[in-house]
Amino acid sequence: MWDPTYLPRERIEAAREGRGFAAAAAGLWACGDLAGLARPCVAIVGTRAATGYGRRLARRFAADLGRSGCCIVSGLALGIDAAAHEGALEAAAPTIGVLGGGHRRFFPQRNQGLADRMIAGGGAVLSPYAPEHDAFPSQFLQRNGVVAALADAVVVIEAPARSGALNTAGWAAGRIPVLAVPGDVDRKHVQGCHSLIRDGATLARDAADVLEALGRLSLVPPLSAPPSRDDPVSTALLGALDSGASEFDELIAMSGIAPAVALATLSMLEIDGTIEAHGALRYARVVAASRGEESP
Repeated sequence: MWDPTYLPRERIEAAREGRGFAAAAAGLWACGDLAGLARPCVAIVGTRAATGYGRRLARRFAADLGRSGCCIVSGLALGIDAAAHEGALEAAAPTIGVLGGGHRRFFPQRNQGLADRMIAGGGAVLSPYAPEHDAFPSQFLQRNGVVAALADAVVVIEAPARSGALNTAGWAAGRIPVLAVPGDVDRKHVQGCHSLIRDGATLARDAADVLEALGRLSLVPPLSAPPSRDDPVSTALLGALDSGASEFDELIAMSGIAPAVALATLSMLEIDGTIEAHGALRYARVVAASRGEESP
């Protein structure tokens, strides 16, 4: 049985290292380690009735962001939330879940084991409600507000027109970047994402788009200025590619570059046409002919 500790707002703000805690909660009940809140925190949210594609996408976004030094925040619900937490665990990154009820009235029960693994993996499970407080549907709106308040960016993956994920985005709007992943325009389960994009949310294709949004907040190295192929970071990464590395983990191991810096630089080298991506976090040099250049 968990033994949650009550943490006043000041403790949460301190854990976020001055980035604030814009939630209508005097404090939170907590189990686990809050150290992840010192990292750039990305909330990944979406529908409980997620498709297999949506779950894979949420898992991939979370894993890629986790490997780049981010902490993943979500609501420990079924569907997109659970997939995001799983992706963070896959990357050995901290992930924080926020409950809509008390810790000892855990809901949904199916995710209890996931929550245990999150805590064991260096993350935390939080709640604005006392441990014995039952979970009621009306409380999930406040839970969504806490998720947004702990985040430095919110990513919405698969949300229908009426979705709690849109409520989370609403809490975040105007304060932190809100991103949404597009989908098939004929499918109801992504209409909320399309509405967010229409109304000004940033379209998110991959983790690099999220890191770019965080870069505008100076939480990770900015992506706005394309790196020179001669700068030390680009040189190290291109040297690793030339030595036979292609997977992201191989590139950072061979180059010694921090994951967040490496992913930001690789993204800009891809935009610049120097390299190309092959699937998730796998890269290759672009030969001169394919870039439309004359061979020497």
